[in-house]
Amino acid sequence: MKVEVDKGACISCGLCVNSAGEVFSWDDNEKAKAISGDVPSDLEADVTAAVEGCPTDAIMEK
Repeated sequence: MKVEVDKGACISCGLCVNSAGEVFSWDDNEKAKAISGDVPSDLEADVTAAVEGCPTDAIMEK
């Protein structure tokens, strides 16, 4: 699984960083970013929850 964040759509709600802090963090503009595009298999459920819960659909699975 791979993910990326559309920074134009991100509203910095923090859901992804709080749900999967090993995969997401904040950039210098306080927008979420994927630390690594590749998601470890043991974190896929957390990342899927972040993707599904993102209020602006800014996180995309690839």
